[in-house]
Amino acid sequence: MPVRLRMAMHGQRHNRIFHLVAINQRTRRDAKPMELLGIYDPALKLGDTHKTVKWSVDRIKYWLGVGALPSKSVVKLLERGGVLPPDSKYHPKVLGPKFGTESSKDNFSGMTSATS
Repeated sequence: MPVRLRMAMHGQRHNRIFHLVAINQRTRRDAKPMELLGIYDPALKLGDTHKTVKWSVDRIKYWLGVGALPSKSVVKLLERGGVLPPDSKYHPKVLGPKFGTESSKDNFSGMTSATS
């Protein structure tokens, strides 16, 4: 069963909070998770200067250790929070270019120009 670390959206419209959850990747976004790992509140409360994130670093590292893959938004959040280093193996830039981009360049490299 492939496990993902991703965000589940909760709360009223224009007042959303996001739960960081470990969940089976084949289930819907707001399905019941295996474990709630943290809560992210992007709204600034009166007098606050920072957005609120509450999470269990030990449990997040456990799930990453057993092979759970984080989503792109979770990777960004964990890097900002210092849980993951900026050059981690989960960072999208480390994964390399998408399929098809390099192969199309290789196909045209062997061709010569017909104009003289």
